Amino acid sequence: MTAMLLRNVQRVTAASEAPTDVRLDARGIVTELGRDLAPNSEEQVHEGGYLSPGWTDLHTHVYWGATDISVRVRDAGAASGVTTVVDAGSAGEANIAGFREYCAEPAHERVFALLNLGSIGLVKTNVVSELEGIHGVDLDRMAEVLEHEQDLIKGVKIRASHVILREWGLEPFKVARKMARRAGMPLMVHVGEPPPLIEDVLDRLDAGDILTHCFNGKVGGNVFDDADAYRSARAAHDRGVVFDLGHGNASFSFAVARRAIEEGLAPTTISTDLHGHNIGGPVYDLPTTMSKMLHVGTPFDEVITAVTAAADRALALGDRSETWCAVGEPLDGTLFDLVERPHVVRDSLGDEETIDRWFAPRWTFLHGRATQAANRFLDGVEARGTDEP
Repeated sequence: MTAMLLRNVQRVTAASEAPTDVRLDARGIVTELGRDLAPNSEEQVHEGGYLSPGWTDLHTHVYWGATDISVRVRDAGAASGVTTVVDAGSAGEANIAGFREYCAEPAHERVFALLNLGSIGLVKTNVVSELEGIHGVDLDRMAEVLEHEQDLIKGVKIRASHVILREWGLEPFKVARKMARRAGMPLMVHVGEPPPLIEDVLDRLDAGDILTHCFNGKVGGNVFDDADAYRSARAAHDRGVVFDLGHGNASFSFAVARRAIEEGLAPTTISTDLHGHNIGGPVYDLPTTMSKMLHVGTPFDEVITAVTAAADRALALGDRSETWCAVGEPLDGTLFDLVERPHVVRDSLGDEETIDRWFAPRWTFLHGRATQAANRFLDGVEARGTDEP
């Protein structure tokens, strides 16, 4: 990369800091931090903006070519400000080796996986269920993979909705939980169309487990469906269950998210559930999803925490707080702006709202490389000259 001077940037950390300058050499290593640093002739100079640790998207589908919904890692990664991409269940034990060789290892971004309970993963999503029958689950092989692939696999994933479980009821969920417990890993549970009801799932999750699609608007699947659902959601949130956004094609409601935040059920992590059916809308990318959460009432600092420290902590990906922007270390960060432009966007139910403030990444820094980044929605809508998504 070209040596850079990031001048007068606001570093976003747990405690607010005064604007500073960050000098990077051609290897992407931070060589100097300070104020009013003088640029040299070899440096690109970039003025202003916010600098945070590189963003983590906790829920994507990037097993491109092996499942019918996945996008490529690069479509979810650095070009959108994301340095860590987590695939949530595209691969099962039968095809995780291909995910490692063809997706994770070639990627510039850090790539991790949550292992699907179903051996085949999401080869033909919602057409061929990964849990079509008992023959589709190999617990011995799954246990072996979870034991020996922990550098790549950071948890277990199950989709707990009727379209997947069909007549199995809660039994696959219980098995997935057992496998996660044996491996000492969190369980991520997709909730959707019942059965099971959302409270039946929430009541069985422990601190550190992850409820994804936490603000969906589905009957029987959302946290405000009735008093039982709300009571279970409140108890789960209070005992440390991770509430993950997982926007997706059908799993995010402006109204549910706004009410949840008002009632103290803020999301722990903000993720996209990005895949081929929603990359052109309503999801687009992580910065667009972050903008939606800022719009419904999540404070700015909490949005950043939800895609950095909280996301890393949820899957034990490591603490970057002391190293992401330290002299002598390669910068692991996202340089972004918070821009004010009114544009209309949709949630997963088709409801439209006008967002005025947007996360707009400029550069992503990782492994000694600087990647130009952008907000996919903003780039597209402003190029077309219309507010229509």
